[in-house]
Amino acid sequence: MTADPQVQAPRRGRPGYDQATVLRRAIDLFNQQGYDATSIGDIAQDLGLTKSAIYHHVPSKAHLLSAALDEALGELTAAIDEATGQGATGSAEVRLRTVVERSVRILVDHLPAVTLLLRVRGNSDVEMAALKRRRVLDDKLAALVSAAVDEGAVRSDIAPELISRLLFGLVNSVVEWYRPDGPVDVDTLARSITDMAFAGLSPG
Repeated sequence: MTADPQVQAPRRGRPGYDQATVLRRAIDLFNQQGYDATSIGDIAQDLGLTKSAIYHHVPSKAHLLSAALDEALGELTAAIDEATGQGATGSAEVRLRTVVERSVRILVDHLPAVTLLLRVRGNSDVEMAALKRRRVLDDKLAALVSAAVDEGAVRSDIAPELISRLLFGLVNSVVEWYRPDGPVDVDTLARSITDMAFAGLSPG
């Protein structure tokens, strides 16, 4: 995602913290308190830094949000592009199943960042850019569903756009309840969601 044009390149962090650590803590605070309600001062306090010292690690709060949303969208975009691009191979059904399974795994691997992504409402240029990227992904997924319908692999009595929204709404719901340290491992989770979803989408 293109960062806020006013955001400069990040500065080198002070000893004891790196960019990844600062980002992780910032994402946690954004999820706990909301992005708008979280200040740079809050992030600095959580890290045990002064407000002025935090700027040795990051140039702005918007930079942190941009990095967090890019983390959430980066691998999802790559997975969907691989399944829908010109070089994609295999049936639409197989590619759709693969995207669903990969999306679950990506969501779990980047759970805090994806949670933040799903909560943005377009209140800033950074959020608007992220929502635009999500709409592009939604359109690609709907086209893939439509191709699977044309193959006869997915039921045709429901509009492809609706199937896509319901299917990935199911995937996204994982952020509300799944715990990586719980009794269900990510492999079981990805297979179970995919199998259950496609059982309901079967035309037969």
